[in-house]
Amino acid sequence: MSDMTMNQARWRAMTDHDVAAVTALADRVHPGLPERPEVFANRIGLFADGAIVLDTGEAIAGYGVAHPIERLSPPPLDTILDGLEPAADAFYIHDLVVAPERRGRGEARQGIERLLAIAARLPVTTLISVYGTGPFWARFGFTAIDDAALAAKLAAYGPDAIYMQRDNRL
Repeated sequence: MSDMTMNQARWRAMTDHDVAAVTALADRVHPGLPERPEVFANRIGLFADGAIVLDTGEAIAGYGVAHPIERLSPPPLDTILDGLEPAADAFYIHDLVVAPERRGRGEARQGIERLLAIAARLPVTTLISVYGTGPFWARFGFTAIDDAALAAKLAAYGPDAIYMQRDNRL
């Protein structure tokens, strides 16, 4: 392995050429939350600024997918979107993943900061926390939102799914 693979990686825009690697990483990290490659390709076309990958120079070691939505209306998993909501008033981080073997290097923080810089255009950023990651997201200013209307949308993400929101005016 090169020094770049072991020590350095950079976040960059996701391209259509990255979709297969992103899908493979998503399948590895989220085996119970599958999404088709077409969903990642759709998000690149829908909101390219919010589609990023962590590139080691030899492999894709992480990815992020985010885009504007209407607050409290995250799209269902594995859904192709026709377009952005005209009344979008929130930035939605659909997913941000760093491969397990690369965790602990601050790379997730770098990806999140990149997305939050884009999110600053809207009043809030939202996400659905899974696998008990609420405390991780709380470090970035996210708090749980308890709204009965979200229960059905969260069900597909598993029993520990939490809808979280961050005020972008922090």
